[in-house]
Amino acid sequence: MAAVFFHHVVGDLTCGKPVVAELHDTDTLDDAARAIAASPEGTVPVWRPRASPDEPPSGARFIGMISALDVAAFVAASGAGDRALRAVVGEVVQPNPGLLREIDPGTRLIDALELMRHGVKRFLVRKSGSWRGITKRFSVLYNGKWLKNMESTSPTAASSSSSRQLSSPSSSADKYCCLAREDVLRFLIGCLGALAPIPLTQISSLGAINPDYCHVEASVPAMEAIQRIPQDPCAVAVVETTPDGTRKILGDISTYKLWKCDYVSAAWALANLSAGQFVIGADENGSTSISVIPEPAISSSTVEETGSSGRSPRAKKFSSRSIGFQANQMTLGRTRSMYHRGRSTPLTCKSTSSLAAVMAQMLSHRATHVWVTDAESEDDDVLVGVVGYTEIFYAVTRSTSPSPSPTTS
Repeated sequence: MAAVFFHHVVGDLTCGKPVVAELHDTDTLDDAARAIAASPEGTVPVWRPRASPDEPPSGARFIGMISALDVAAFVAASGAGDRALRAVVGEVVQPNPGLLREIDPGTRLIDALELMRHGVKRFLVRKSGSWRGITKRFSVLYNGKWLKNMESTSPTAASSSSSRQLSSPSSSADKYCCLAREDVLRFLIGCLGALAPIPLTQISSLGAINPDYCHVEASVPAMEAIQRIPQDPCAVAVVETTPDGTRKILGDISTYKLWKCDYVSAAWALANLSAGQFVIGADENGSTSISVIPEPAISSSTVEETGSSGRSPRAKKFSSRSIGFQANQMTLGRTRSMYHRGRSTPLTCKSTSSLAAVMAQMLSHRATHVWVTDAESEDDDVLVGVVGYTEIFYAVTRSTSPSPSPTTS
């Protein structure tokens, strides 16, 4: 099983990846919104502008990551609506250089996974130059040379903001791409046979369920809820707690759910609604009356938008469709509270689900996490934990520990 991690290198994952398109801290949030819509995980790296046009991408210029949730929260806090999208990215992004690492394409996959397990979310990898994009079988040798890691794989090094030079010479003509955790997961799901029997094992048996998930009651204001969201996964479960102490999930507020959303509508909802109201929105067929949700303080008349984005006019009214939520068509017989009717269906799995099923579920929905419900409960929405990228990477490497790379004499 461990062979797949030692016989493949990061360069294998760069085939077909586009050249990195940089979002600078001097760009507007409107630019960021378009970049986020085209990126995995609903987040994009933010860079300082190049000193010269010929300067290649560099981890030294990386500032941090900006997400769909960051944009929506900023617009909500500003209260400026569309005008807030003219703010520059530098006002919103939180500096965190440890989220990206510049690594050599010959870095072993096992070492890359170790870095991601400790918090790295993007790899900056050279596509051109001496790298041919094809792996040869090896143990400690690659293309006749000793393998070297760019950095130590310790947690301390993973969060360090400094990065060394690439192990092979590069020129300004070299092209770079960014690898996300989603790219690694897609590669792993193509190697399920080599990972056997782990992919068919239940996530509960693998210890892949994180019971320390973030959650809020449905009655909590949505703005208060997003202040509790952790960095990974960037999500908070909206729950109802029953008298016996069990938590039933209604939906979630997350970067994944806000991906490709209407940020102005989502911002108004965050500022004015409870977490429960935020996740239910309104049914597409109108079965949940919009009157349940307070009317916005701003005019509900149609506002013309003729900016550079070319967006069509829209009404300033919140609905589940306006922020990309899909309504859950539930029968009245199963309705137990105002929050259940017309709510947005959260992405869930059972505690007895296999790891392969959860991996496929995340990739098919391009999600960053899956909420886990109790398989033994009579209700299908009793929340017990969450599975994200970190949990999956731990599970697939649980019987593998990275061996130190040899050094040349």
